[in-house]
Amino acid sequence: MKALRLTLESFRFAWQALKSNLLRTILSLLGVTVGIFAIIAVFTVVDSLEKNIRDSMSFVGDKVIYVDKWPWVFESNFPWWKFFNRPVPTVREYRQLQRQLGPNSQGIAIFANSQGNTLKAGSNSVSDAMLQGVSYDFRKISDVPVTEGRYFTTQEIDGARGVAIVGADIAKNLFPNGSAIGQQFKARGMRFVVIGVMEKAGKSVLGISGNDNNCIIPFGAFSKIFAISQGTGGGVGATIGIKGSADDPGLLDLEYEIKGLMRNIRGLKPREDDNFALNRPEMLANAISGLFSVLGVAGGVIGSFAMLVGGFGIANIMFVSVKERTNIIGIQKSLGAKNYFILFQFLFEAVFLCLLGGAAGIVLVYLITLLPQDALPLFLSAGNISLGLTVSVVIGVLAGIIPAVLASNLDPVIAIRAK
Repeated sequence: MKALRLTLESFRFAWQALKSNLLRTILSLLGVTVGIFAIIAVFTVVDSLEKNIRDSMSFVGDKVIYVDKWPWVFESNFPWWKFFNRPVPTVREYRQLQRQLGPNSQGIAIFANSQGNTLKAGSNSVSDAMLQGVSYDFRKISDVPVTEGRYFTTQEIDGARGVAIVGADIAKNLFPNGSAIGQQFKARGMRFVVIGVMEKAGKSVLGISGNDNNCIIPFGAFSKIFAISQGTGGGVGATIGIKGSADDPGLLDLEYEIKGLMRNIRGLKPREDDNFALNRPEMLANAISGLFSVLGVAGGVIGSFAMLVGGFGIANIMFVSVKERTNIIGIQKSLGAKNYFILFQFLFEAVFLCLLGGAAGIVLVYLITLLPQDALPLFLSAGNISLGLTVSVVIGVLAGIIPAVLASNLDPVIAIRAK
C-alpha cells in the first residue's frame, strides 16, 4: 500500500507539473517524440521489408533444398568460371535421388522454367508468361495455391498431358468473360486445357509477382516444347528440389545425405570438389534481409541523436521543476518525507514525461501504417512498441536521475527559505 500511495502521489505531482507548464512541456517532449518516431519508423520499415521479402518468396517453398548448377548467394571473389562448366541436374539424377533418398525427405520434384512466353486463347493473349514444367511432387516443395479447379493427377504427369494450372493474371487476361477452368489455350504451338487457377499474390516490393504470371504444366509436356539439358549440353536447365522432414528442422541430415548421393551419382572422387550447389530459400532471403539491416542501424543512430536532444530537454524541465518546487520539497521533508520519496517523485516525473513523448511517437508510426500501401504494407509489431517504450523509460531515468538526486539531498531548512 505504501508503494502504491508513493506511485499515486508521484503521478499527481507529475500531472500537476505537466498542466502548469503545458507549452514548455510539449516543446521539450518534441525531441523525445521525434527520436522515438525515427527509431520505430525505421525498424517498422525494415521489419515490413523483411516480412514482404519472405512472403514474396513463399512460392519457392519452406524447408527445401534445391540441387542446382549455380549457388544462389555469391561470395566475394566468386570463381564463376568453375561454376560455368558444371553440369545441370538431369532427369536421370532425379530418378536416382527419388529411389535412394531416405526418411529425411518428404518429397522430391524436378522442374524447369522458361521466361518470356506468349499464351494465346482466341483473340486474347498474354506475353512474358513463365512456363514451368514440374513433376507430381512439386506442390510438396513449392507453394501452389490452387483456389479454383484442382492440381495434377499422377496420370496427367506421367502421360505428359496438355493440362495446365495458371496464375490469376493469366486466367483474367486470357478468359476475361468467365471461368478459366476447362478452357483451352496455346503455348509454343501446343494446346493446353486449364485445370486449375492459382490465388492472386500481387507484386511485392522487389517486383516479384509470385505465381500470378506463371503457367505450370507437366514436366513431360514441357520437354515436348523445350529441349531439356542433359548435363553439360545445351537446352533448358532443370532444378531438383527436395522437401525436408519435420524430424530434421535444420536440414543438416538431409543436406549431408543429398551431398553424398549426388557425389556418388556423378562419380566424384574424394578429393574432387562438388560440381553442384545445394541452395535453400532462406539463404537468399537472409542475404537480402541483411542489406536492410544496415538501414536499421542507420535509423537507430539518427534516432539516437534525436533522443539525445530530447533527453536534454527533459533534463532541463526537471532542473527547472526542482528549482520551482524547492519550497514544496522543504515542506515535504519537514513533515517527514524521506529522501527516497523525493528521489522517486522526480524520477517518476521524468519517466512519465518521456513515456508521453515516446507514446506520441509510436502513435504517429501507427497512423502511418494505417495508410494504404500497395507495394509495401507496413505493420507495427509488439516488439517495436516495447522497444519504443523501453527506450523512453531509459531516457527518462538518465535525464531525471541527476535532478532527482539533487532534489532528494536538499536541506529542508534551506529549501523552505528558498525563493
